[in-house]
Amino acid sequence: MLDRRHLVALALTALLASAAACQAHDHRSAGRPGRAAPPAARGFTLVASGDLRPHATVVDRARFDAGGAGYDFRPVLEGAKSVVSAADLALCHLDTVFGANGDHTGPTAATSPPEIAEALAATGYDGCSTASGHSLDDGAAGVGRTLDALDAAGVRHAGTARTEAEGNSVTLLRAGPANVAHLAYTYDTGGRPLPQGQPWSVGLVDPNRILADAKAARKAGADVVVVSLHWGTEWQEAPDDRQLALARALTASRTGGRPDIDLIVGARAHVPQPYEKVNDTWVVYGLGDQIAGEMFNGQGLQDARGTQSTVARFTFSRPARPGGRWEVRKAEFLPQSFDIDAGRVVDLDRALAQGAEVGGVRDRIRNVTLSRGAGAAGLVEGER
Repeated sequence: MLDRRHLVALALTALLASAAACQAHDHRSAGRPGRAAPPAARGFTLVASGDLRPHATVVDRARFDAGGAGYDFRPVLEGAKSVVSAADLALCHLDTVFGANGDHTGPTAATSPPEIAEALAATGYDGCSTASGHSLDDGAAGVGRTLDALDAAGVRHAGTARTEAEGNSVTLLRAGPANVAHLAYTYDTGGRPLPQGQPWSVGLVDPNRILADAKAARKAGADVVVVSLHWGTEWQEAPDDRQLALARALTASRTGGRPDIDLIVGARAHVPQPYEKVNDTWVVYGLGDQIAGEMFNGQGLQDARGTQSTVARFTFSRPARPGGRWEVRKAEFLPQSFDIDAGRVVDLDRALAQGAEVGGVRDRIRNVTLSRGAGAAGLVEGER
């Protein structure tokens, strides 16, 4: 009898074969395959996914997928491509920095090969938040190396900087007819001090700073302001008091009656956390880990929740009047996991349809996601 891992692997094989036969379109082009481009008056869709933590086993898999020469992370991310590439704007969270000469060290995500940047672009990501507890794992050199690789791949970034001017700038991204500002911050840098003379190298959580940056983004032409936060208590599904307090403070701020921040997406906890509408603004407390190796919780026990996550998808509508707020017309979550044996992102709904015994995992993610009343506020499980 096949065990659960073999069933997931079989479903994944079928999924990848199907994906190879019918490649998703590049989301930078207008419309879906076979459909006419939507009118200019349309809104836009934004997706955000969880922590990318390419542990040594994931890196080894990418080296195998590259035939032993270099690294190919595109197959690792293939299971997320259909959702990511279909969005007008797709954001990831990079919870690692790139090592020198493609180096990576240890079993954890200390440094990673820069080929990840190419895979992010190929999957359809437009930008990544880079502010995290690992931002300074290789000091200022690691920050520079990471941002250089993302730039070379055409993937924008927010949260870390190579220069003071970059640290004070606003990352503006185009999403269909809208300009979207992406801001990113972290509560800590893993105990590593900021590089001497470079306080701007990593965006640290400071409510006043975040709101000032959001207001500056509006002045720079942002129709929508999205804030990525590396926050929360590891392995805790419920948002902690600091998350709740910061979410209330940030979503309550308004200028001229219009919220200064339109969406908050979180990372760090390693497990999926709830979605909630706070002061009429969607907050995703934690998306979970999109990519990770074997994860061990605070008690030192292997914890399968560390490879479970959601992809958030929000559809924004144009404001009824010039200068008004772009409202979220539809809020969705899509459950997924990472198969550490196959080294692949798994779409749980599609894997379930293929016969894999993953219904319990999907249901647990759903229960956590909806645990703070998001369903009553309009959040639904999305369809691929």
